Amino acid sequence: MAASSVASPLCTWLVAACMSVTCDGDCSTRPSMLSSSKRRPKCAARRRLPSKCSSFSADFQKGLNSAFSGSSIQGLMSSCLAFEPCDEYYSSKGLSSLGSNGLSSLFGSKTGTTNRRQRRFHGAAHSGETMAVAVQPTEERTKQKKPTTRQRRVVVTGMSVVSPLGHDSDVFYNNLLEGVSGISEIEAFDCTQFPTRIGGEIKSFSTDGWVAPKFSRRMDKFMLYMLTAGKKALADGGITEDVMKQIDKAKCGVLIGSAMGGMKVFNDAIEALRVSYKKMNPFCVPFATTNMGSAMLAMDLGWMGPNYSISTACATSNFCILNSANHIIRGEADIMLCGGSDSVMIPIGLGGFVACRALSQRNSDPTKASRPWDINRDGFVMGEGAGVLLLEELEHAKKRGATIFAEFLGGSFTCDAYHMTEPHPDGAGVILCIEKALAQSGVSREDVNYINAHATSTLAGDLKEYNALIHCFGQNPELRVNSTKSMIGHLLGAAGAVEAVAAVQAIRTGWIHPNINLENPDEGVDTKLLVGPKKERLDVKVALSNSFGFGGHNSSVLFAPYK
Repeated sequence: MAASSVASPLCTWLVAACMSVTCDGDCSTRPSMLSSSKRRPKCAARRRLPSKCSSFSADFQKGLNSAFSGSSIQGLMSSCLAFEPCDEYYSSKGLSSLGSNGLSSLFGSKTGTTNRRQRRFHGAAHSGETMAVAVQPTEERTKQKKPTTRQRRVVVTGMSVVSPLGHDSDVFYNNLLEGVSGISEIEAFDCTQFPTRIGGEIKSFSTDGWVAPKFSRRMDKFMLYMLTAGKKALADGGITEDVMKQIDKAKCGVLIGSAMGGMKVFNDAIEALRVSYKKMNPFCVPFATTNMGSAMLAMDLGWMGPNYSISTACATSNFCILNSANHIIRGEADIMLCGGSDSVMIPIGLGGFVACRALSQRNSDPTKASRPWDINRDGFVMGEGAGVLLLEELEHAKKRGATIFAEFLGGSFTCDAYHMTEPHPDGAGVILCIEKALAQSGVSREDVNYINAHATSTLAGDLKEYNALIHCFGQNPELRVNSTKSMIGHLLGAAGAVEAVAAVQAIRTGWIHPNINLENPDEGVDTKLLVGPKKERLDVKVALSNSFGFGGHNSSVLFAPYK
Protein backbone atom coordinates (compact mmCIF):
# COMPACT_ATOMS: atom_id res chain seq x y z
CA MET A 1 0.00 0.00 0.00
CA ALA A 2 1.33 3.43 -0.84
CA ALA A 3 2.15 5.53 2.18
CA SER A 4 0.16 8.43 0.86
CA SER A 5 -3.03 6.37 0.93
CA VAL A 6 -2.93 5.79 4.68
CA ALA A 7 -5.69 7.64 6.51
CA SER A 8 -4.48 10.52 8.69
CA PRO A 9 -6.20 9.32 11.93
CA LEU A 10 -4.55 5.92 11.48
CA CYS A 11 -1.12 7.51 11.09
CA THR A 12 -1.71 9.72 14.11
CA TRP A 13 -2.53 6.67 16.18
CA LEU A 14 0.52 4.84 14.88
CA VAL A 15 2.85 7.68 15.81
CA ALA A 16 1.35 7.89 19.28
CA ALA A 17 1.70 4.16 19.81
CA CYS A 18 5.29 3.97 18.59
CA MET A 19 6.57 7.09 20.38
CA SER A 20 4.97 6.55 23.80
CA VAL A 21 8.37 5.77 25.38
CA THR A 22 10.72 7.42 27.85
CA CYS A 23 14.46 7.85 28.02
CA ASP A 24 16.66 6.18 30.60
CA GLY A 25 17.91 9.33 32.27
CA ASP A 26 16.47 12.39 33.88
CA CYS A 27 14.52 14.33 31.31
CA SER A 28 12.30 17.29 31.30
CA THR A 29 8.93 17.15 29.59
CA ARG A 30 7.54 19.46 26.99
CA PRO A 31 3.92 20.48 26.66
CA SER A 32 1.94 17.92 24.65
CA MET A 33 -1.08 18.55 22.48
CA LEU A 34 -3.59 17.77 25.21
CA SER A 35 -1.64 18.43 28.41
CA SER A 36 -1.33 21.69 30.30
CA SER A 37 1.71 23.95 30.09
CA LYS A 38 2.87 23.03 33.61
CA ARG A 39 6.13 21.14 33.83
CA ARG A 40 5.99 17.59 35.10
CA PRO A 41 8.38 15.96 37.56
CA LYS A 42 11.44 14.24 36.24
CA CYS A 43 10.66 10.76 35.07
CA ALA A 44 12.24 7.68 36.58
CA ALA A 45 14.58 5.60 34.51
CA ARG A 46 13.08 2.50 32.90
CA ARG A 47 14.67 -0.84 32.19
CA ARG A 48 15.87 -0.75 28.64
CA LEU A 49 15.87 -3.51 26.08
CA PRO A 50 19.29 -4.76 24.88
CA SER A 51 20.86 -2.14 22.70
CA LYS A 52 20.73 -3.40 19.16
CA CYS A 53 19.59 -0.23 17.60
CA SER A 54 21.52 -0.69 14.42
CA SER A 55 18.80 -3.12 13.34
CA PHE A 56 15.88 -1.16 14.80
CA SER A 57 15.12 0.96 11.75
CA ALA A 58 14.93 -2.07 9.50
CA ASP A 59 12.84 -4.03 11.99
CA PHE A 60 10.51 -1.12 12.56
CA GLN A 61 10.04 -0.50 8.87
CA LYS A 62 9.40 -4.19 8.28
CA GLY A 63 6.82 -4.31 11.09
CA LEU A 64 5.18 -1.13 9.90
CA ASN A 65 4.93 -2.34 6.31
CA SER A 66 3.44 -5.64 7.42
CA ALA A 67 0.91 -3.79 9.52
CA PHE A 68 -0.03 -1.50 6.68
CA SER A 69 -0.48 -4.46 4.35
CA GLY A 70 -3.16 -5.82 6.69
CA SER A 71 -6.55 -4.35 7.39
CA SER A 72 -6.90 -4.22 11.16
CA ILE A 73 -5.88 -2.03 14.06
CA GLN A 74 -4.76 -5.19 15.85
CA GLY A 75 -2.13 -5.67 13.16
CA LEU A 76 -0.71 -2.22 13.81
CA MET A 77 -0.65 -2.79 17.55
CA SER A 78 1.15 -6.09 17.30
CA SER A 79 3.66 -4.68 14.84
CA CYS A 80 4.43 -1.38 16.54
CA LEU A 81 4.12 -1.93 20.26
CA ALA A 82 6.66 -4.72 20.25
CA PHE A 83 9.43 -2.08 19.95
CA GLU A 84 10.79 0.19 22.69
CA PRO A 85 13.51 2.41 21.15
CA CYS A 86 16.67 3.11 23.12
CA ASP A 87 18.75 6.29 23.35
CA GLU A 88 20.84 5.50 20.30
CA TYR A 89 17.65 5.45 18.22
CA TYR A 90 16.74 8.99 19.22
CA SER A 91 20.14 10.25 18.09
CA SER A 92 19.77 8.41 14.79
CA LYS A 93 17.55 9.17 11.83
CA GLY A 94 14.68 7.37 13.54
CA LEU A 95 11.55 7.28 11.44
CA SER A 96 13.30 9.04 8.60
CA SER A 97 14.45 5.59 7.53
CA LEU A 98 10.92 4.91 6.32
CA GLY A 99 11.75 6.49 3.01
CA SER A 100 13.43 9.35 1.28
CA ASN A 101 10.75 11.70 2.45
CA GLY A 102 10.66 10.32 5.99
CA LEU A 103 7.46 11.17 7.78
CA SER A 104 6.31 13.34 4.94
CA SER A 105 5.71 10.24 2.87
CA LEU A 106 3.86 8.56 5.75
CA PHE A 107 1.53 11.51 6.22
CA GLY A 108 0.99 11.96 2.51
CA SER A 109 2.80 15.31 2.24
CA LYS A 110 4.13 16.08 -1.19
CA THR A 111 6.62 18.69 0.02
CA GLY A 112 9.68 18.52 2.20
CA THR A 113 8.37 21.17 4.60
CA THR A 114 7.33 19.95 8.02
CA ASN A 115 3.97 20.98 9.30
CA ARG A 116 3.02 21.90 12.86
CA ARG A 117 2.14 18.36 13.87
CA GLN A 118 5.42 17.00 12.50
CA ARG A 119 7.50 19.64 14.33
CA ARG A 120 5.84 18.72 17.61
CA PHE A 121 6.39 15.07 16.85
CA HIS A 122 10.12 15.54 16.17
CA GLY A 123 10.55 17.62 19.31
CA ALA A 124 8.90 15.01 21.45
CA ALA A 125 10.74 12.19 19.77
CA HIS A 126 14.20 13.63 20.29
CA SER A 127 13.50 14.39 23.95
CA GLY A 128 12.16 10.89 24.60
CA GLU A 129 8.93 12.35 26.01
CA THR A 130 5.68 10.45 26.25
CA MET A 131 3.58 12.14 23.60
CA ALA A 132 -0.18 12.56 23.90
CA VAL A 133 -1.95 12.58 20.54
CA ALA A 134 -5.62 13.18 19.87
CA VAL A 135 -7.12 9.97 18.59
CA GLN A 136 -10.16 10.82 16.56
CA PRO A 137 -12.87 8.21 16.27
CA THR A 138 -13.80 6.64 19.60
CA GLU A 139 -14.68 3.53 17.66
CA GLU A 140 -11.05 3.06 16.57
CA ARG A 141 -9.84 3.60 20.12
CA THR A 142 -12.16 1.18 21.85
CA LYS A 143 -13.03 -1.39 19.21
CA GLN A 144 -12.07 -4.87 20.37
CA LYS A 145 -12.70 -8.23 18.86
CA LYS A 146 -15.71 -9.86 20.51
CA PRO A 147 -15.07 -13.29 21.97
CA THR A 148 -16.55 -16.04 19.85
CA THR A 149 -19.54 -17.67 21.50
CA ARG A 150 -21.28 -20.84 20.50
CA GLN A 151 -24.69 -20.26 18.95
CA ARG A 152 -27.61 -21.25 21.13
CA ARG A 153 -29.42 -24.30 19.76
CA VAL A 154 -33.21 -24.44 19.46
CA VAL A 155 -35.26 -27.58 20.00
CA VAL A 156 -38.93 -28.57 19.87
CA THR A 157 -40.17 -29.76 23.25
CA GLY A 158 -43.94 -29.57 22.77
CA MET A 159 -46.62 -29.19 20.09
CA SER A 160 -50.35 -29.24 19.53
CA VAL A 161 -52.94 -28.83 16.80
CA VAL A 162 -56.58 -28.01 16.33
CA SER A 163 -57.51 -29.50 12.97
CA PRO A 164 -60.19 -31.21 10.88
CA LEU A 165 -58.42 -34.50 11.72
CA GLY A 166 -58.27 -34.09 15.49
CA HIS A 167 -57.12 -31.82 18.27
CA ASP A 168 -54.26 -33.96 19.56
CA SER A 169 -50.96 -34.13 17.68
CA ASP A 170 -50.77 -37.93 17.86
CA VAL A 171 -54.39 -38.46 16.79
CA PHE A 172 -53.89 -35.94 14.03
CA TYR A 173 -50.77 -37.63 12.68
CA ASN A 174 -52.18 -41.15 12.91
CA ASN A 175 -55.10 -40.02 10.75
CA LEU A 176 -52.66 -38.56 8.25
CA LEU A 177 -50.70 -41.81 8.12
CA GLU A 178 -53.92 -43.72 7.42
CA GLY A 179 -54.83 -41.34 4.58
CA VAL A 180 -58.03 -40.09 6.24
CA SER A 181 -59.57 -37.00 4.65
CA GLY A 182 -60.93 -34.19 6.82
CA ILE A 183 -62.74 -32.48 3.92
CA SER A 184 -66.56 -32.46 4.09
CA GLU A 185 -69.62 -30.35 3.38
CA ILE A 186 -69.76 -27.08 5.28
CA GLU A 187 -72.34 -27.16 8.09
CA ALA A 188 -71.62 -23.90 9.94
CA PHE A 189 -73.97 -21.90 7.71
CA ASP A 190 -76.18 -22.32 4.67
CA CYS A 191 -73.89 -22.16 1.67
CA THR A 192 -76.23 -23.41 -1.04
CA GLN A 193 -75.85 -20.12 -2.91
CA PHE A 194 -72.08 -20.58 -3.28
CA PRO A 195 -70.39 -22.57 -6.06
CA THR A 196 -68.13 -24.07 -3.37
CA ARG A 197 -69.84 -25.79 -0.45
CA ILE A 198 -67.02 -27.91 0.98
CA GLY A 199 -64.12 -27.28 3.33
CA GLY A 200 -61.82 -28.57 6.04
CA GLU A 201 -64.35 -27.65 8.71
CA ILE A 202 -63.90 -28.48 12.38
CA LYS A 203 -67.17 -30.13 13.38
CA SER A 204 -66.73 -30.26 17.14
CA PHE A 205 -64.51 -28.28 19.44
CA SER A 206 -64.53 -27.50 23.16
CA THR A 207 -62.56 -24.97 25.17
CA ASP A 208 -63.53 -26.52 28.52
CA GLY A 209 -60.58 -26.43 30.88
CA TRP A 210 -58.53 -24.25 28.54
CA VAL A 211 -60.37 -20.93 28.10
CA ALA A 212 -62.51 -19.09 30.66
CA PRO A 213 -66.24 -19.17 29.78
CA LYS A 214 -66.53 -15.37 29.78
CA PHE A 215 -64.00 -15.24 26.94
CA SER A 216 -65.10 -18.32 25.04
CA ARG A 217 -68.53 -16.72 24.49
CA ARG A 218 -67.09 -13.52 22.98
CA MET A 219 -63.84 -14.46 21.30
CA ASP A 220 -63.44 -15.23 17.64
CA LYS A 221 -62.75 -18.87 16.81
CA PHE A 222 -59.23 -18.13 15.63
CA MET A 223 -58.40 -16.92 19.17
CA LEU A 224 -60.09 -19.89 20.82
CA TYR A 225 -58.16 -22.30 18.61
CA MET A 226 -54.93 -20.44 19.35
CA LEU A 227 -55.37 -20.33 23.13
CA THR A 228 -56.36 -23.97 23.33
CA ALA A 229 -53.54 -25.20 21.09
CA GLY A 230 -51.03 -23.02 22.93
CA LYS A 231 -51.93 -24.39 26.35
CA LYS A 232 -51.99 -27.96 25.05
CA ALA A 233 -48.50 -27.45 23.60
CA LEU A 234 -47.32 -26.36 27.06
CA ALA A 235 -48.85 -29.47 28.61
CA ASP A 236 -47.26 -31.60 25.89
CA GLY A 237 -43.90 -30.03 26.71
CA GLY A 238 -44.17 -30.78 30.43
CA ILE A 239 -44.58 -27.13 31.47
CA THR A 240 -46.50 -27.82 34.66
CA GLU A 241 -47.46 -25.33 37.37
CA ASP A 242 -44.31 -26.26 39.29
CA VAL A 243 -42.14 -25.64 36.24
CA MET A 244 -43.90 -22.33 35.62
CA LYS A 245 -42.85 -21.18 39.10
CA GLN A 246 -39.20 -21.91 38.34
CA ILE A 247 -38.74 -20.49 34.85
CA ASP A 248 -37.87 -16.87 34.13
CA LYS A 249 -41.11 -15.50 32.69
CA ALA A 250 -39.30 -12.46 31.35
CA LYS A 251 -37.57 -14.83 28.92
CA CYS A 252 -40.72 -16.64 27.81
CA GLY A 253 -42.62 -15.31 24.79
CA VAL A 254 -45.57 -15.92 22.50
CA LEU A 255 -45.53 -15.39 18.74
CA ILE A 256 -48.62 -16.93 17.15
CA GLY A 257 -49.95 -15.19 14.05
CA SER A 258 -53.03 -15.19 11.88
CA ALA A 259 -53.60 -14.42 8.22
CA MET A 260 -57.21 -13.29 8.55
CA GLY A 261 -57.74 -12.41 12.22
CA GLY A 262 -61.17 -12.20 13.82
CA MET A 263 -63.33 -11.98 10.70
CA LYS A 264 -66.44 -13.34 12.38
CA VAL A 265 -66.25 -10.90 15.32
CA PHE A 266 -65.80 -8.03 12.91
CA ASN A 267 -68.59 -9.25 10.61
CA ASP A 268 -70.94 -9.61 13.58
CA ALA A 269 -70.09 -6.05 14.63
CA ILE A 270 -71.05 -4.76 11.19
CA GLU A 271 -74.38 -6.58 11.38
CA ALA A 272 -75.01 -5.14 14.86
CA LEU A 273 -74.16 -1.67 13.64
CA ARG A 274 -76.99 -1.89 11.11
CA VAL A 275 -79.31 -1.79 14.14
CA SER A 276 -77.34 0.48 16.47
CA TYR A 277 -73.79 0.95 17.69
CA LYS A 278 -75.18 0.10 21.13
CA LYS A 279 -75.67 -3.47 19.94
CA MET A 280 -72.00 -3.92 19.06
CA ASN A 281 -69.70 -6.23 21.03
CA PRO A 282 -67.44 -3.89 23.08
CA PHE A 283 -64.57 -6.27 22.36
CA CYS A 284 -65.12 -6.32 18.59
CA VAL A 285 -62.04 -4.24 17.79
CA PRO A 286 -59.44 -5.93 20.05
CA PHE A 287 -60.81 -9.41 19.32
CA ALA A 288 -60.60 -8.80 15.59
CA THR A 289 -56.90 -7.88 15.58
CA THR A 290 -54.35 -10.58 14.78
CA ASN A 291 -52.07 -9.81 17.74
CA MET A 292 -54.66 -10.23 20.47
CA GLY A 293 -54.46 -14.02 20.59
CA SER A 294 -50.76 -13.93 21.49
CA ALA A 295 -51.41 -11.12 23.95
CA MET A 296 -54.26 -12.95 25.72
CA LEU A 297 -52.20 -16.13 26.00
CA ALA A 298 -49.28 -14.20 27.48
CA MET A 299 -51.60 -12.50 29.98
CA ASP A 300 -52.97 -15.87 31.02
CA LEU A 301 -49.47 -17.31 31.50
CA GLY A 302 -47.76 -14.20 32.85
CA TRP A 303 -45.09 -14.44 30.16
CA MET A 304 -43.34 -11.11 29.70
CA GLY A 305 -40.90 -11.93 26.89
CA PRO A 306 -41.30 -11.21 23.15
CA ASN A 307 -44.99 -11.01 22.28
CA TYR A 308 -46.54 -10.02 18.98
CA SER A 309 -48.04 -11.54 15.83
CA ILE A 310 -47.05 -11.70 12.20
CA SER A 311 -49.45 -11.76 9.28
CA THR A 312 -47.99 -12.82 5.95
CA ALA A 313 -51.04 -14.56 4.51
CA CYS A 314 -50.54 -18.32 4.20
CA ALA A 315 -46.84 -18.07 5.11
CA THR A 316 -47.69 -16.63 8.55
CA SER A 317 -46.83 -19.68 10.69
CA ASN A 318 -43.36 -20.19 9.26
CA PHE A 319 -42.55 -16.52 9.75
CA CYS A 320 -43.61 -16.83 13.39
CA ILE A 321 -41.61 -20.03 13.92
CA LEU A 322 -38.39 -18.64 12.46
CA ASN A 323 -38.66 -15.31 14.30
CA SER A 324 -39.31 -17.15 17.56
CA ALA A 325 -36.20 -19.26 17.05
CA ASN A 326 -34.20 -16.11 16.37
CA HIS A 327 -35.35 -14.62 19.68
CA ILE A 328 -33.99 -17.71 21.42
CA ILE A 329 -30.73 -17.71 19.46
CA ARG A 330 -30.11 -14.05 20.33
CA GLY A 331 -30.71 -14.75 24.02
CA GLU A 332 -33.89 -12.68 24.21
CA ALA A 333 -35.95 -15.73 25.19
CA ASP A 334 -35.48 -19.27 26.49
CA ILE A 335 -38.97 -20.52 25.59
CA MET A 336 -41.31 -19.45 22.78
CA LEU A 337 -44.81 -20.60 21.87
CA CYS A 338 -45.16 -20.06 18.14
CA GLY A 339 -47.35 -20.95 15.18
CA GLY A 340 -50.56 -19.76 13.58
CA SER A 341 -54.34 -19.90 13.77
CA ASP A 342 -57.19 -19.09 11.38
CA SER A 343 -60.91 -19.61 11.07
CA VAL A 344 -62.86 -17.98 8.25
CA MET A 345 -65.54 -20.62 7.75
CA ILE A 346 -68.21 -17.93 7.45
CA PRO A 347 -70.04 -16.49 4.43
CA ILE A 348 -67.68 -13.54 3.93
CA GLY A 349 -64.63 -15.81 4.15
CA LEU A 350 -65.95 -18.39 1.72
CA GLY A 351 -67.34 -15.74 -0.60
CA GLY A 352 -64.06 -13.84 -0.68
CA PHE A 353 -62.06 -16.84 -1.88
CA VAL A 354 -64.80 -17.83 -4.32
CA ALA A 355 -64.53 -14.35 -5.80
CA CYS A 356 -60.78 -14.93 -6.23
CA ARG A 357 -61.63 -18.10 -8.19
CA ALA A 358 -59.20 -19.95 -5.94
CA LEU A 359 -61.42 -22.72 -4.50
CA SER A 360 -62.24 -26.21 -5.70
CA GLN A 361 -65.86 -26.79 -6.75
CA ARG A 362 -65.79 -30.57 -6.44
CA ASN A 363 -68.82 -30.52 -4.16
CA SER A 364 -70.11 -33.96 -5.11
CA ASP A 365 -67.00 -35.72 -3.77
CA PRO A 366 -65.46 -33.60 -0.97
CA THR A 367 -62.77 -36.10 0.08
CA LYS A 368 -61.40 -36.07 -3.50
CA ALA A 369 -61.37 -32.30 -3.86
CA SER A 370 -57.89 -31.52 -2.56
CA ARG A 371 -55.48 -33.23 -4.96
CA PRO A 372 -52.02 -31.63 -5.17
CA TRP A 373 -50.07 -32.32 -8.40
CA ASP A 374 -53.00 -34.21 -9.95
CA ILE A 375 -53.91 -33.09 -13.45
CA ASN A 376 -57.61 -32.81 -12.47
CA ARG A 377 -57.11 -30.41 -9.53
CA ASP A 378 -59.33 -27.34 -9.70
CA GLY A 379 -58.30 -25.19 -6.74
CA PHE A 380 -57.60 -25.43 -3.03
CA VAL A 381 -60.01 -26.40 -0.27
CA MET A 382 -60.34 -23.90 2.56
CA GLY A 383 -59.77 -25.26 6.08
CA GLU A 384 -59.53 -23.96 9.63
CA GLY A 385 -57.50 -24.71 12.72
CA ALA A 386 -54.34 -23.91 14.63
CA GLY A 387 -50.86 -25.28 15.15
CA VAL A 388 -48.46 -24.36 17.95
CA LEU A 389 -44.87 -25.44 18.63
CA LEU A 390 -43.04 -25.05 21.92
CA LEU A 391 -39.50 -23.99 21.01
CA GLU A 392 -36.85 -23.98 23.70
CA GLU A 393 -33.15 -23.31 24.10
CA LEU A 394 -31.36 -26.65 24.28
CA GLU A 395 -29.57 -26.25 27.61
CA HIS A 396 -32.72 -24.84 29.20
CA ALA A 397 -34.68 -27.86 27.98
CA LYS A 398 -32.05 -30.32 29.21
CA LYS A 399 -31.84 -28.64 32.60
CA ARG A 400 -35.55 -29.16 33.27
CA GLY A 401 -35.48 -32.69 31.84
CA ALA A 402 -37.75 -31.97 28.86
CA THR A 403 -38.40 -34.52 26.13
CA ILE A 404 -36.84 -33.24 22.91
CA PHE A 405 -38.85 -34.10 19.81
CA ALA A 406 -36.58 -32.53 17.17
CA GLU A 407 -34.10 -29.75 16.60
CA PHE A 408 -34.94 -26.58 14.70
CA LEU A 409 -32.09 -25.89 12.29
CA GLY A 410 -33.16 -22.60 10.70
CA GLY A 411 -35.02 -21.15 7.74
CA SER A 412 -35.47 -18.19 5.46
CA PHE A 413 -37.94 -15.71 3.94
CA THR A 414 -38.04 -14.13 0.49
CA CYS A 415 -40.51 -12.23 -1.65
CA ASP A 416 -41.41 -12.90 -5.29
CA ALA A 417 -42.04 -9.17 -5.87
CA TYR A 418 -44.12 -10.24 -8.84
CA HIS A 419 -47.90 -10.55 -8.30
CA MET A 420 -50.49 -10.45 -5.49
CA THR A 421 -51.71 -14.02 -5.93
CA GLU A 422 -49.72 -15.68 -8.73
CA PRO A 423 -46.30 -17.26 -8.12
CA HIS A 424 -43.27 -16.05 -10.04
CA PRO A 425 -43.19 -17.83 -13.45
CA ASP A 426 -39.70 -19.29 -13.01
CA GLY A 427 -39.99 -19.86 -9.25
CA ALA A 428 -37.07 -17.53 -8.53
CA GLY A 429 -38.37 -16.45 -5.12
CA VAL A 430 -38.98 -20.01 -3.96
CA ILE A 431 -35.56 -21.20 -5.15
CA LEU A 432 -33.87 -18.28 -3.43
CA CYS A 433 -35.79 -18.97 -0.23
CA ILE A 434 -34.78 -22.65 -0.14
CA GLU A 435 -31.14 -21.89 -0.93
CA LYS A 436 -30.97 -19.22 1.75
CA ALA A 437 -32.58 -21.56 4.28
CA LEU A 438 -29.99 -24.24 3.54
CA ALA A 439 -27.13 -21.75 3.81
CA GLN A 440 -28.43 -20.21 7.02
CA SER A 441 -28.88 -23.65 8.59
CA GLY A 442 -25.58 -25.05 7.38
CA VAL A 443 -27.37 -27.95 5.71
CA SER A 444 -26.32 -29.53 2.42
CA ARG A 445 -28.86 -30.38 -0.26
CA GLU A 446 -28.04 -34.07 0.05
CA ASP A 447 -29.03 -34.13 3.71
CA VAL A 448 -32.63 -33.06 3.03
CA ASN A 449 -34.56 -36.25 2.36
CA TYR A 450 -38.09 -35.19 3.33
CA ILE A 451 -40.11 -32.16 2.21
CA ASN A 452 -43.57 -31.23 3.39
CA ALA A 453 -44.54 -29.10 0.42
CA HIS A 454 -46.84 -26.08 0.37
CA ALA A 455 -48.74 -27.74 -2.55
CA THR A 456 -52.27 -26.37 -2.18
CA SER A 457 -53.87 -28.08 -5.19
CA THR A 458 -53.87 -24.97 -7.40
CA LEU A 459 -53.05 -25.15 -11.10
CA ALA A 460 -50.08 -22.77 -11.09
CA GLY A 461 -48.75 -23.05 -7.56
CA ASP A 462 -48.18 -26.80 -7.41
CA LEU A 463 -46.03 -26.94 -10.53
CA LYS A 464 -43.98 -23.84 -9.70
CA GLU A 465 -43.06 -25.28 -6.31
CA TYR A 466 -42.38 -28.73 -7.78
CA ASN A 467 -39.99 -27.30 -10.37
CA ALA A 468 -38.23 -25.30 -7.68
CA LEU A 469 -37.77 -28.46 -5.61
CA ILE A 470 -36.36 -30.28 -8.63
CA HIS A 471 -33.97 -27.38 -9.22
CA CYS A 472 -32.72 -27.52 -5.63
CA PHE A 473 -32.89 -31.24 -4.81
CA GLY A 474 -33.36 -33.08 -8.11
CA GLN A 475 -30.12 -35.00 -7.74
CA ASN A 476 -31.10 -36.51 -4.39
CA PRO A 477 -32.41 -40.06 -4.97
CA GLU A 478 -33.59 -40.39 -1.35
CA LEU A 479 -35.89 -37.36 -1.45
CA ARG A 480 -39.56 -37.89 -0.57
CA VAL A 481 -42.21 -35.18 -0.96
CA ASN A 482 -45.80 -35.01 0.30
CA SER A 483 -48.57 -32.50 0.97
CA THR A 484 -50.57 -32.50 4.20
CA LYS A 485 -53.18 -30.32 2.46
CA SER A 486 -54.36 -33.31 0.42
CA MET A 487 -56.16 -34.43 3.59
CA ILE A 488 -56.99 -31.32 5.64
CA GLY A 489 -57.19 -28.60 2.99
CA HIS A 490 -55.50 -25.23 3.32
CA LEU A 491 -55.56 -23.84 6.86
CA LEU A 492 -54.35 -20.42 5.65
CA GLY A 493 -52.22 -18.75 8.34
CA ALA A 494 -52.23 -21.93 10.43
CA ALA A 495 -51.05 -24.17 7.58
CA GLY A 496 -47.31 -23.83 8.19
CA ALA A 497 -47.51 -24.65 11.90
CA VAL A 498 -49.78 -27.66 11.41
CA GLU A 499 -47.47 -28.92 8.67
CA ALA A 500 -44.43 -28.28 10.89
CA VAL A 501 -46.08 -30.56 13.46
CA ALA A 502 -46.45 -33.18 10.71
CA ALA A 503 -42.76 -32.81 9.84
CA VAL A 504 -41.69 -33.21 13.48
CA GLN A 505 -43.98 -36.23 13.83
CA ALA A 506 -42.32 -37.77 10.77
CA ILE A 507 -38.96 -37.36 12.51
CA ARG A 508 -40.31 -38.86 15.74
CA THR A 509 -42.12 -41.83 14.25
CA GLY A 510 -40.02 -42.67 11.20
CA TRP A 511 -43.18 -42.66 9.04
CA ILE A 512 -44.23 -40.14 6.41
CA HIS A 513 -47.86 -39.75 5.42
CA PRO A 514 -49.22 -40.42 1.91
CA ASN A 515 -50.40 -38.07 -0.82
CA ILE A 516 -54.04 -38.93 -1.37
CA ASN A 517 -55.97 -38.25 -4.58
CA LEU A 518 -52.82 -38.23 -6.73
CA GLU A 519 -54.37 -40.41 -9.41
CA ASN A 520 -53.16 -38.76 -12.63
CA PRO A 521 -49.96 -36.77 -12.05
CA ASP A 522 -49.65 -33.54 -14.01
CA GLU A 523 -47.36 -33.47 -17.01
CA GLY A 524 -43.74 -33.11 -15.95
CA VAL A 525 -44.32 -34.40 -12.42
CA ASP A 526 -42.06 -37.34 -11.56
CA THR A 527 -43.94 -39.53 -9.10
CA LYS A 528 -40.67 -41.14 -8.01
CA LEU A 529 -40.13 -38.15 -5.71
CA LEU A 530 -43.71 -38.05 -4.42
CA VAL A 531 -45.01 -40.28 -1.65
CA GLY A 532 -47.67 -42.67 -2.96
CA PRO A 533 -51.17 -43.41 -1.64
CA LYS A 534 -49.79 -45.31 1.37
CA LYS A 535 -47.57 -44.21 4.25
CA GLU A 536 -43.87 -44.94 3.87
CA ARG A 537 -41.08 -45.72 6.29
CA LEU A 538 -38.32 -43.09 6.23
CA ASP A 539 -35.37 -42.30 8.46
CA VAL A 540 -35.59 -38.52 8.20
CA LYS A 541 -32.22 -36.77 8.15
CA VAL A 542 -33.48 -33.23 7.59
CA ALA A 543 -37.08 -32.21 6.98
CA LEU A 544 -37.97 -29.04 5.09
CA SER A 545 -41.40 -27.42 5.27
CA ASN A 546 -42.48 -24.75 2.77
CA SER A 547 -45.22 -22.13 3.11
CA PHE A 548 -46.07 -19.42 0.58
CA GLY A 549 -48.65 -16.66 0.78
CA PHE A 550 -50.53 -14.04 -1.20
CA GLY A 551 -48.24 -11.10 -1.80
CA GLY A 552 -45.37 -13.33 -2.90
CA HIS A 553 -44.27 -14.27 0.62
CA ASN A 554 -42.04 -17.36 0.65
CA SER A 555 -40.81 -19.22 3.72
CA SER A 556 -38.88 -22.41 4.41
CA VAL A 557 -38.01 -23.96 7.77
CA LEU A 558 -35.87 -27.01 8.58
CA PHE A 559 -36.04 -29.60 11.34
CA ALA A 560 -33.83 -32.59 12.13
CA PRO A 561 -33.56 -35.34 14.74
CA TYR A 562 -31.88 -34.08 17.90
CA LYS A 563 -28.40 -35.54 18.31
